[in-house]
Amino acid sequence: IGPGVVKALRPHSNKVFDVHLMISPVDPFLEEFANAGADIITVHPEAGPHLHRTIQEIKRLGKKAGASLNPATPPSAIDHVLADLDLVLVMSVNPGFGGQAFITSQLDKLRVLREKIDSMDRPIDLEVDGGINFETAPLAIAAGADVLVAGTATFKGGPDAYAGNIETLRGGA
Repeated sequence: IGPGVVKALRPHSNKVFDVHLMISPVDPFLEEFANAGADIITVHPEAGPHLHRTIQEIKRLGKKAGASLNPATPPSAIDHVLADLDLVLVMSVNPGFGGQAFITSQLDKLRVLREKIDSMDRPIDLEVDGGINFETAPLAIAAGADVLVAGTATFKGGPDAYAGNIETLRGGA
């Protein structure tokens, strides 16, 4: 969704708006998303020439900063900016469309990142997105994820099933 949709939704919710910008170049759009009401702006290291500068701009705009790692992007891609981040997003599918299968090699990436984050003296969320369902959610949590992004599994069964699906994904059923 674009900044116009974020802006239109913002007055209707006090929930955290975590926007994942899969655009390149990303820098020209940061201020527009910040002004629209995003709370967290997550970018890919490959989306601009200077990840550190991009993160600093997000912070200057008064927002939390995240970095997203595609399946082939190693954890080391963010080693030198990890201390500046509020969120690390591990893509457990190749971004592009919903309903893809979870790439199990990303569990190792989550474990590595969890260890790095835990060694720091500040809170950093470790988020995972892609192929999260009732089978993969517990695996991602066990590997260190503390935020799950689930689309297809959340909406399975229609509106009457949403709350139960979310509870199951959280490990409550």
